Amino acid sequence: MRISDFDYILPPERIAQTPVEPRDSARMLVVHRATGALEHRVFRDIVEYLRPGDLLVANQSRVLPARLLGSKEGSGGRVELLLLAARADLGPDRWEALARPGKRIHAGQRLAFGDGALIAEIEGETASGERIVRLVPREGTVAEVVERVGATPLPPYIHEKLADPERYQTVYAREPGSAAAPTAGLHFTRELLERVEALGVGVAYVTLHIGLDTFRPVEKDDLSDHVMHSEWIEVNEETARRVNATRAAGGRIIAVGTTSTRTLEAVAALAAERGAPAGEVIIPYQGRTALFITPGYQFRAVDALITNFHLPRSTLLALVSAFAGRELILRAYAEAIAREYRFYSFGDATLLL
Repeated sequence: MRISDFDYILPPERIAQTPVEPRDSARMLVVHRATGALEHRVFRDIVEYLRPGDLLVANQSRVLPARLLGSKEGSGGRVELLLLAARADLGPDRWEALARPGKRIHAGQRLAFGDGALIAEIEGETASGERIVRLVPREGTVAEVVERVGATPLPPYIHEKLADPERYQTVYAREPGSAAAPTAGLHFTRELLERVEALGVGVAYVTLHIGLDTFRPVEKDDLSDHVMHSEWIEVNEETARRVNATRAAGGRIIAVGTTSTRTLEAVAALAAERGAPAGEVIIPYQGRTALFITPGYQFRAVDALITNFHLPRSTLLALVSAFAGRELILRAYAEAIAREYRFYSFGDATLLL
């Protein structure tokens, strides 16, 4: 398929610049895959579409304050690093990062942040142009210093300043490591999660640390030529047990967001490849995945999907089109634009049933 098959025109005023309050008051477009019917609801109404015995699976990754503004040691020239992913495979405190100005930052340079509280030593460059950096704190741990001197990296289409950085975190974010928020989960409040569990619906968590592909456009016209950047995922034994038990009992697995979907489908593929026993839809796993879901993909683990509205010509729009059908998704998006829904990270939600 061509990336141009996943295009649509979005008026700029439909791009949400700030989050709504409270979180669960966002609008929600319900898309029924079997019939093509569309319903216009509010996100807190999601409880009306859940059934006892279902299981919500959400990404508990927490956004790092990964945007570092500083200077080059020696010349004092201004620099910016955006930390994308920890690279423990290359050594302790090694990170993959986007650098600006990119052409002037090369191996051997040292960059200072927070008046020298954190030093970044440039050790190399990846094939796609990211820098490999070693982070050296003056005192304390890297995580502690980054938390203190870094800034929350908002997507480039958001131009308003965020008053409260926690508003770009889910209420259940626990594991620091993402360069962007798993935004479908931003609509949940703690009270709404309590209502969900009171219905007899379970809530389980996986981890996917969101990295480069959130910021990188698809540059190939043929989708089969696009190479996904790998991201760190973790599914623990408890979550794997609950997913498998839910499926065995006839309940639905409802993924909160495309990152949870990719995580579940990645470990489901591993379960199939490794010949897991019957009834083990997924297996516990900790490692990296570069799973790219496009139309034609056969979903193994996910039965329904909560997600936001995605950018045109993006891998995420390809994923939701794989789940619900390209024509239905584009029709739903056209309806959402006509009814003035809010799009992207701080925008409204869709429920794909």
